[in-house]
Amino acid sequence: MQVRKAIAILLPLWALIIACGDGNKDEAARFFQRANHIYKTNEFREAIKFYSEAIEKKPDFADAYNNRGLAKYKILDRDGALSDYSKALELDPELWQAYLNRAEVRMDFADLPGAQNDLEKLKTIYQDSAFYHVRLGDLRVKQANLSAAQAAYEKALQLQPANADALTNRGVLYFQQKQYQLAEQDFRQAIAANPKQDFALNNLSLVLTQQKKYAQALPLLDQALALQPTQPYYLNNKGYLLLQLNQPTEALTFIQKSLRLDEQNGWAHRNLGIYYLNQQQPAKALAALLQAEKLDSSVEQVYGYLGQAYQASGNLAQACKTWALGQTAGDALAQELRAKFCL
Repeated sequence: MQVRKAIAILLPLWALIIACGDGNKDEAARFFQRANHIYKTNEFREAIKFYSEAIEKKPDFADAYNNRGLAKYKILDRDGALSDYSKALELDPELWQAYLNRAEVRMDFADLPGAQNDLEKLKTIYQDSAFYHVRLGDLRVKQANLSAAQAAYEKALQLQPANADALTNRGVLYFQQKQYQLAEQDFRQAIAANPKQDFALNNLSLVLTQQKKYAQALPLLDQALALQPTQPYYLNNKGYLLLQLNQPTEALTFIQKSLRLDEQNGWAHRNLGIYYLNQQQPAKALAALLQAEKLDSSVEQVYGYLGQAYQASGNLAQACKTWALGQTAGDALAQELRAKFCL
């Protein structure tokens, strides 16, 4: 299962000043306000249509570009989001929230210098903003400076103790450091602060999964999916939980839906491999697990399961080599299986 950080996105509280008699500006304002309302109902594709209408009526509408970028980001169109944020800033270099939003998508593209540059522009203006410090913490995580990341999240919490994003992301740090009790506390506090914090719901589900409390984890994940029904990580996580609850047919449906939305997700390919292992289809399991390892070798226990697929295919020698590689990488399942079958 995949732990997720929260994304602190900002829509401007913006009121268009309309020149008397300017029909295009008047129409642009109406389309923009309608798009904002639709965005808040999570109908992002529909919101994009109305933001586009606003831009057509007012081509220099920087706020509409920024908000359309947010909606595109929600449907995983990161290229489109980046383009819209950049256009917004070209039109209005002082649209500060667009720098914050663009920093997020630049981090997704591993453009850490670009994200750093965007955040530097906000250092003075947003120094008392919890949102800014959350985003700064995210950048420090990407830069592998975890102590600075935690300091940034804690600064955000000093400014706003009930900031659900800061709590969620600090919890992710605790989880990655295997401090599960502290992670659980942060995720529960985040949900108390914002019951619609889907990231925290997903992550708390993951903590319970680590404790093998699968039946308790599943409703939390269902709540996250009710808020974000097309989030591929949540769909994949539900597939994994259903595998653990011995519901393979339902599990396969969720894993395949996740892959249709994001075929580059190594975790979903791993779970597909687990499904095929359980169904005693080693050739299909091997293909899925090789793809998982190719996409992201840090996926949990991928070498353990990949070795099992080689073993089930009758190639114990390759299985032992795979488990040895996994043991070096810290894969506990690979270490266990190597000790059992190879030494």
